[in-house]
Amino acid sequence: MSLRPGAWLAPVAVVALLAGGAAAAIHSQTVHAPVAQTAQITVRGATTSVDDSGDLVPANTPHLPYSSTHPSPSPVPSTPARPPASPPTRAPAAPAVPAIVIGSYQQTLINRDRAAHGLRPLTWSSCLASVAVSNAVRLSRQGWVPPYHTNGPTLDLGCHLGTRAGENVGYWSGGINDVQLNTMFMNSAEHRANILGPYRYVATAWAVAPNGAAYIAVEFS
Repeated sequence: MSLRPGAWLAPVAVVALLAGGAAAAIHSQTVHAPVAQTAQITVRGATTSVDDSGDLVPANTPHLPYSSTHPSPSPVPSTPARPPASPPTRAPAAPAVPAIVIGSYQQTLINRDRAAHGLRPLTWSSCLASVAVSNAVRLSRQGWVPPYHTNGPTLDLGCHLGTRAGENVGYWSGGINDVQLNTMFMNSAEHRANILGPYRYVATAWAVAPNGAAYIAVEFS
């Protein structure tokens, strides 16, 4: 893989590459939503416990009957009644782990990368998917020319899934190729930071231009 001769490189995060005769490029963007002090919410969990023990009432001590002609035997102390056994205490059930929804093969590759670094998987968001489709289609119509990003991360924040959002975009002249673009993303520090970022949701979309080039948008939040 080598740089395409004469390829234009956008500032900061654009990488234009030529691999096996196919041109490709990628770009990334990350934004943070301002967090007001009054918007901080603390959720406190509560646990309860039940005490089943009770006070024991000692039984009266009986005396054996005796004859006046025989010395009275020593009284035999009674054995206190044992309290009924308390039922075993059951540990509270662990909360169910939400199922991870998979919406694309690119998402599967992203979660594979995250698992290799000890990170939790990202689940699919239909809201982010609508943003990804819109941006992939926009890129397929305008071609790989600035602006690569418009309002993708801002729209991601509008899904209200978190206070941080990111977007990876790229294209491959040979058509849709998830493995190739995932490899390119992971080999770029900016795109890799989004893939391994502190997100919970993701969505991806491809759009193919009339010339056969495929454009991908990956939205994170």
